[in-house]
Amino acid sequence: MKKSSSKNQSAAAKLCVNTIRTLAMDGVQAANSGHPGAPMGLAAAAYVLWTRFLKHNPKNPGWFDRDRFVLSGGHASMLLYSLLFLTGYKVGINELKNFRQWGSITPGHPEYGHTPGVETTTGPLGQGFTNAVGMAMAERHLAAVFNKGNQMIVDHYTYVMCGDGDMMEGITAEAASLAGHLGLGKLICIYDDNKISIEGGTQLAFTENVAARFRAYQWHVVRVNDGNDLDAIQQALKEAKAETAKPTLIVLRTHIAYGSPNKQDTHGAHGAPLGEEEIRLTKENLGWPANKKFYAPPAALKTFRKSVDKGKKADALWQKKFKAYAKKYPELAQQWHAAIYCKPLLGWDAKVPTFANAGPIATRAASGQVINGLAEKLPNLMGGSADLAPSNNTLIKSSFDFQKGSYGGRNIRFGVREHAMGSILSGMALHGGIRPYGGTFLVFADYCRPAIRLAALMKLPVTYIFTHDSVAVGEDGPTHQPVEHLAALRAIPGLIVIRPADATETAAAWRVAIKTLNTPVALILSRQSLPVLNRKQYPSAVALAKGGYILADTDGTPEVILIGSGSEVHLCLEARERLAKKGVAARVVSMPSWELFERASQNYRDKVLPPKVSARVAVEAGVSMGWERYVGSQGAVIGINRFGASAPGGTVMQKYGMKASVVVAKAMSMLSP
Repeated sequence: MKKSSSKNQSAAAKLCVNTIRTLAMDGVQAANSGHPGAPMGLAAAAYVLWTRFLKHNPKNPGWFDRDRFVLSGGHASMLLYSLLFLTGYKVGINELKNFRQWGSITPGHPEYGHTPGVETTTGPLGQGFTNAVGMAMAERHLAAVFNKGNQMIVDHYTYVMCGDGDMMEGITAEAASLAGHLGLGKLICIYDDNKISIEGGTQLAFTENVAARFRAYQWHVVRVNDGNDLDAIQQALKEAKAETAKPTLIVLRTHIAYGSPNKQDTHGAHGAPLGEEEIRLTKENLGWPANKKFYAPPAALKTFRKSVDKGKKADALWQKKFKAYAKKYPELAQQWHAAIYCKPLLGWDAKVPTFANAGPIATRAASGQVINGLAEKLPNLMGGSADLAPSNNTLIKSSFDFQKGSYGGRNIRFGVREHAMGSILSGMALHGGIRPYGGTFLVFADYCRPAIRLAALMKLPVTYIFTHDSVAVGEDGPTHQPVEHLAALRAIPGLIVIRPADATETAAAWRVAIKTLNTPVALILSRQSLPVLNRKQYPSAVALAKGGYILADTDGTPEVILIGSGSEVHLCLEARERLAKKGVAARVVSMPSWELFERASQNYRDKVLPPKVSARVAVEAGVSMGWERYVGSQGAVIGINRFGASAPGGTVMQKYGMKASVVVAKAMSMLSP
């Protein structure tokens, strides 16, 4: 039988550490599902961090100047739930007993907004690590903007725990590289180096020198050879906090399922309960009452619950500090409240261009003008592009770059790191105080899709700018011409996808994005110039907020309805004129957003798309999948259900049937007897 060591552990500390271990074991066993190994191995480090370093208030989990803690290996969720219970959050012992059960606040992986004290939804490996980078970036920016002299109202750390799986993911490499470049000194990562993955030992596929890799990323690296050495862990965290110019990686050599006589250091302890007999043996090995389940000794609870008083005092001190700050800097305090509570000040959109009398302009270019108009009145609007700023038009011209030594800048240079960009944006939104946006080509939405999905799951107000929206990209060819991407984005529950038809709809789309606080928004923008619709002739673009609206109508009931999004709206308008010459009354509906349209009342939707009018044609330069819901069984969809081709954009659009004559022919075929 393996004996548990207690190197540099006092009796009281050992009791606390083993309380975490046994609660995690019991929770997984009660659910007959979960991951006991990582919580058992990380218990000592978690104890030191949460009781000696982490600045938090269990009675006010949303206190803004708290340290952020991210458990990137979300499968180890019983570690986090045990800590939340022990330190006094609104997570009772019964919630630990209901781990992974219907209706509990202790789901299999931590979920933001579901459990008090959970900072982000984790589980897909690497996402939590990258969210943490975004949080650390947000902290540095807000500190640069709001801290004045010794008035430090933003002064906290971001701690993240991750494992071998996180380290294998490409997104972690992207984010770590950027974090090192930016010198995020208040980002501290504890790497659970237990050398075990699901399939077995890491020697199967992961034998690199992680410490050397992170040093190359410009991180400060500290090694702790014994994951149960509390003094060494404490010293490592002190050293990490003392390093202000670089983020720190603490390489912590741990043992999965520590204390288990038969399953310690085995992959069998990763994702399955230990079993009743093994738990009994483990508890005996740890000097724990073998017959007690979900046991939190009073002495351990007393130690952990000191976090409550300590947190209340720290919170109260900060509130007092902010009160003095607000008195001295009233304008900054007003700006602070507007940013933190996502309530823009009056007139926030006053500088958004109207595009009245404007000539043809690409919606990506129009978006760039809108961003710069918004930036004048929204000082917390911040973002950038994955090395495509000149193409995505994401630069705020009145600001400068967010870089090491100039964290007050609002232009983020993400580099060619689409996946990390998506997750960093989420981290910034989770942190609060920032309205983040990020851009790339629509075809590369696939590279950041997992981050977008999690942003939708967490209901985060992130704005994605996806330009070069169709085969009209042209000469770059099918590798850069999106066809299935609109459908793929629309398939994500909770994501609002908006494809504006012109500059005026683009401005309206941005207004929707800024007003939206509980879901991400994806703006789908054109590379090619599009005519700007004369809003004296056509309805106001504010109707975009309804998702779909009647753009051009007939005197009576239309014979056919033409529905388009983006650049294809203009094809529909041209087709309507041609149909009129043939004596056919056609209505044109601009449908920039399915999601917004579905939110409208049934009565409104029926007015836009009268059920009795069955002759309908939807036109969009992408796969036709999904448009059936709007054209019905007797309608038709003109789309592109194959990959593109390399040629001038206009030529490709013509060759693929994106022209008014095709729309007219399809409409006429429906009306023929």
